[in-house]
Amino acid sequence: MFVNTPPLGWNTWNTFGANINEELILQAADAMIETGLKDAGYNYVVIDDIWALKERDQNGRLVPDPQKFPHGMKYIADYLHQRGLKFGMYSCAGYLTCAGYPASFEHEWDDAKSFAEWEVDFLKYDYCFHPVSVRADILYKRMGLALANCGRDILFSACSWGSDHTRRWIKETGASMWRSTGDIMDSWTSIRDIAQSQLKVMEYNGHGCFNDMDMLVVGMNGQGNVGLTGCTYEEYRLHFSLWAFMNSPLMIGCDVRQMDDQTRSILTNREILAINQDPDGRSPFFANSHVFTPAENRGPDDAFYKDYPLDTPILAKYLSNGDIAIGLFNLSDTEASMWQTTITFDMLGLPATSGKTLELHDLWNGEVIRAVNGVIQIGSCPAHDCRVFRAKVVDAD
Repeated sequence: MFVNTPPLGWNTWNTFGANINEELILQAADAMIETGLKDAGYNYVVIDDIWALKERDQNGRLVPDPQKFPHGMKYIADYLHQRGLKFGMYSCAGYLTCAGYPASFEHEWDDAKSFAEWEVDFLKYDYCFHPVSVRADILYKRMGLALANCGRDILFSACSWGSDHTRRWIKETGASMWRSTGDIMDSWTSIRDIAQSQLKVMEYNGHGCFNDMDMLVVGMNGQGNVGLTGCTYEEYRLHFSLWAFMNSPLMIGCDVRQMDDQTRSILTNREILAINQDPDGRSPFFANSHVFTPAENRGPDDAFYKDYPLDTPILAKYLSNGDIAIGLFNLSDTEASMWQTTITFDMLGLPATSGKTLELHDLWNGEVIRAVNGVIQIGSCPAHDCRVFRAKVVDAD
């Protein structure tokens, strides 16, 4: 299934882990509608691992746990579809799922048939307990081909954690998105580490196969399955903004039935979501004025990024209407200095001879900044916070 923009939705894993059931899924679906998440574009409801019985039936088919899902999966699909939502499920490329339940190796076509019969719209496909005798790309091609022939459009979400050089072969498999990281945790350290790792693979992204930086922990506040220390409002805001800026699919991980106002304000910021959902899907690029690494040396190896400011990256992204998205993400533990928050026009591809300047709209506080002298001076940015703008090219006069 080809996708033009990163998928948006909600997944059970981050908060609920094994504690999932039919009632929870239906309640979460209702909450997505009532809280405005559906109207903001979030439309996938995804059941993660630990939904099945420990053994297949006599016909080799996966069996939903009747204690958790007494009406079966088609019942849930119907409930979601009637409300304009889409249904997602989980399997794995190995013998077992990550939690030790039956997975899809050597059952790819049987399972694709089951998912189609249940009217599934999205499959998250993990990478645990996989056979070492079969190449990773082959494992994902097997399920990709099975889904393509199952008689239903099912978005294929490859979750190989970036292992085995996933970025080199994932677009061959039919996957619409690919997980490039290990599991996120609800802590600033986890957000920062994932963010810095992804700054080195920004080019492996775009229409048809989006780089999935893992699910959002916004609003978890230290609770749930991956809850650790929790984060501040500013840290969650940076997390959401950067994931959106990087074209990552945005899968909410908090309990959407109990979101506070701050969480809702972050997740439904339509201007940030518009950057994520921009129809051109351009990759971001570094716009820090003191970046010197030659373009021909860019690549996934750390050595090529020694000159890049991974603690205070300024990213820019061309948008479909000619605007430029600009984001300063302060991943460091100190306030960003003037040198770290200044952008020269040459880094954005805007020559001094153009007779143009930029008018920037802050997408979090509404402030408007007009660039002068061919320079954008963002000003201060506290530790663990961000400034995100939509810049319009205007006449300099």
